[in-house]
Amino acid sequence: MRKYIIMGVQGSGKGTQAKLLCESFDLVHMSVGDIFRWHIQNHTKLGARVKRIVSQGQLVPDEVVDEVVKTRLDMHDWNYGFVLDGFPRNQHQAQFFLEHYDVDAVIEIHVSDQVVLQRILSRRLCEKCGLDYNLIFHRPKAEDACDVCGGRLVSRADDTLEAVQARLHDYHTKTEPILDLFRGRELIVRVDGTKPADVIQGEIRRQLRLPLEARGHKGERSPAAPLNPVPAN
Repeated sequence: MRKYIIMGVQGSGKGTQAKLLCESFDLVHMSVGDIFRWHIQNHTKLGARVKRIVSQGQLVPDEVVDEVVKTRLDMHDWNYGFVLDGFPRNQHQAQFFLEHYDVDAVIEIHVSDQVVLQRILSRRLCEKCGLDYNLIFHRPKAEDACDVCGGRLVSRADDTLEAVQARLHDYHTKTEPILDLFRGRELIVRVDGTKPADVIQGEIRRQLRLPLEARGHKGERSPAAPLNPVPAN
């Protein structure tokens, strides 16, 4: 069984790398952000609470995040392991995790602030069908128009310079310090997030001593999409 945490500032590409690992080794991608979005979209009590907190510019309380992660891990649908994405984000959450669970490695995808700003401020979203674009990696054929439905492409509401800088500050002051905690336990695997996705994936597998080619165990794992509902109080 393989159990990993993947860390990196927003825009580092950690979601892409997590999905590549999961597809190849039949792991479950557990994204805390996706779980919260599921609750918001399905109008649960937890979703309403999270939406209210976020709309006020505040962070979801640690005890709520801890409970969501614990509930998700307790589903035990990860027969071959998991990649936990979006947790922990501060010292309290890291201590909570280490007190209750074990992990094989913490994958840190390192990208400079300048690159993160460039990537995030280049993101666009079709306001009609919701398809994602990036003016660096995935440009539309026609400027400001979706290739699929022709809808207008717009920047995400929270992808302003001020918002991105605030998220970077939070990462450096609250999340980055906990890497030292994992480093002290010799769990850190650090890769350069500016390289092409396939190169990054190869380096992750090399450091984790995973085969470069793997196809997982199709059909043997219980279905477990990252948006699996988590019971709300």
